[in-house]
Amino acid sequence: MSESRAEKDRPWVMRTYAGHSTAAASNALYRTNLAKGQTGLSVAFDLPTQTGYDPDSPLSRGEVGKVGVPVPHLGEMRRLFEDIPLTGMNTSMTINATAMWLLAMYQVAAEEQNPDLAPEEVAHQLAGTTQNDIIKEYLSRGTYVFPPEHSLRLISDVISYTVHQIPKWNPINICSYHLQEAGATPQQELAYALCTAIAVLDQVKGSGQVSEEDFDKVVGRISFFVNAGVRFVEETCKMRAFVQLWDEITRERYGVEDPKMRRFRYGVQVNSLGLTEAQPENNVQRIVLEMLGVTLSKSARARAVQLPAWNEALGLPRPWDQQWSLRLQQVLAFESDLLEYDDIFEGSTVIEAKVRELVEGAREEMDRVQAMGGAIAAVESGYMKSELVSAHAARRGRIESGEERIVGVNCFETTEPSPLTADLDAAIMAADPEAEASALSSVERWKAERDDAAVREALARLAADAKSEANLMEATLAAARAGATTGEWAGTLREVFGEFRAPTGVSGAVGVADAGAELSAVRERVRATGEELGGRLRLLVGKPGLDGHSNGAEQVAVRARDAGFEVIYQGIRLTPAQIVSAAVAEDVHCIGLSILSGSHMELVPAVLAGLREAGMDDVPVIVGGIIPDADGRALTQQGIAAVYTPKDFGLTEIMDGIVGVIRRANGLD
Repeated sequence: MSESRAEKDRPWVMRTYAGHSTAAASNALYRTNLAKGQTGLSVAFDLPTQTGYDPDSPLSRGEVGKVGVPVPHLGEMRRLFEDIPLTGMNTSMTINATAMWLLAMYQVAAEEQNPDLAPEEVAHQLAGTTQNDIIKEYLSRGTYVFPPEHSLRLISDVISYTVHQIPKWNPINICSYHLQEAGATPQQELAYALCTAIAVLDQVKGSGQVSEEDFDKVVGRISFFVNAGVRFVEETCKMRAFVQLWDEITRERYGVEDPKMRRFRYGVQVNSLGLTEAQPENNVQRIVLEMLGVTLSKSARARAVQLPAWNEALGLPRPWDQQWSLRLQQVLAFESDLLEYDDIFEGSTVIEAKVRELVEGAREEMDRVQAMGGAIAAVESGYMKSELVSAHAARRGRIESGEERIVGVNCFETTEPSPLTADLDAAIMAADPEAEASALSSVERWKAERDDAAVREALARLAADAKSEANLMEATLAAARAGATTGEWAGTLREVFGEFRAPTGVSGAVGVADAGAELSAVRERVRATGEELGGRLRLLVGKPGLDGHSNGAEQVAVRARDAGFEVIYQGIRLTPAQIVSAAVAEDVHCIGLSILSGSHMELVPAVLAGLREAGMDDVPVIVGGIIPDADGRALTQQGIAAVYTPKDFGLTEIMDGIVGVIRRANGLD
């Protein structure tokens, strides 16, 4: 006898995080992905766009079009969404410090697509999300620009504007995703994300731009962007804990009575931290297990999901790799019976106990942060950053000791040759080498054709409004319509607000608790080599370019300190010239460069050239990052002493390798 099937839930929005090289190339990729069944867009911007620089800035060198698409002006925003009707699209934009500017250009591009509608009507039809969470940028991702208080003001202005003018827009996507990538435990991920939400909502409330009657709408438009690791039972419980805690906070702290406005709304990209370069085919099942953690539980199911590709630890995924990740979602949503049932965990004593444990741990950490004065105070003091660096160091220690097992990395390492990686250079997509030249000529043409007087007037208004208490969204829209560039908008606000360098978290971080025989041996080798060279060994850890993903550099710095090196680490976003100056000033024995943005072939030679000019070309340089084999060989031929990639997970072994590099450079071996 056949059973009647239950009516299925609607599946979540399916996205692929994408954008590269040029607006034209990204537009073609978006239209292809939509044709394959993707139901929303998720735009990746390049680092100059994210940090408020035009392609012709010295800091943009080597970074243009590498980890996303460059959008330096309205013309490129038009090109990015050509033939994609924005009033019918749900678009997520991963943008933070410059979120207000990119949203303004998006809105103006949509107005231009709909000349028969009033601008207000167009705005009311736009749906999507700006990430716009600057606090996690100070902690993990590094694309911040302005000091915390001014960044919160920009966020508050966007929220206040959208709740009235773009009511279907999610003006902020509070991100616990990057906290987990930086090493956060589930309790820290819960606590720090929710403390960020409290800081943002308190700022909006205090600004007076939203009435008491409309504040429920603000709360209802807050969305989250979370991470899901491979421990999918724990991740399922974490999401249920998020739902419970958010309901409590919005009801008790903000008096929101409508359950719909208190709903925990979130999208997810599953964990990239756990993707391995060794046996990368194993990443496929990791991604599937991680997806289950945010989809199995109906009462805490993600509203949007984007998955990384199996080869992201190797380099830039190809369109086929992204298609594979999209198909994983589609098989779960449309072939399995997952969406036919109510919550399958309801009443489970195991799940309830784990949720209770996570909620209690998160509450304790939230209370600790709130007692310091809230999320901003905990950022400025360095507390949250140090806690994340320490948690990440503990995780690395567990992997190196074998306590935490990673298949293909520290266990089950024997493998057959993989047909997926038989040709490593063909297993990833190379960034377009002409992207930077294309962006430079685009900006040059744009500036030649625009009305400079109108731009100057618009930027003067932006500066004046920034010095007042006016909402900056209107002045930003005016600047976009006049033809200002991304660098000009951000540069104007830099002049008013200043810039900020976040604490690195390294000095206060707890490293390896128990040195063990291996680290003790390296420590002795560091000490002895230092004596031979007449002083303590000094290692400079440098992050050239705009890449703010500093987790690896921080872990190297902490372990080097534990191994007995004197460590010089000045944080992210340094020019090659600044790194060379620091090497000269500190008279270092070795320089370690960390680059994960794909700009190593431009930035590393620039550092080597600077060292030659400074007469320090005898100082060995090592490089770490996501560096394809062919590039690694090319860097070695240029004089790099060693290249480390994600497969080199043993930090103590790396320390031993650095000592060897120093000894060889000084003729000691």
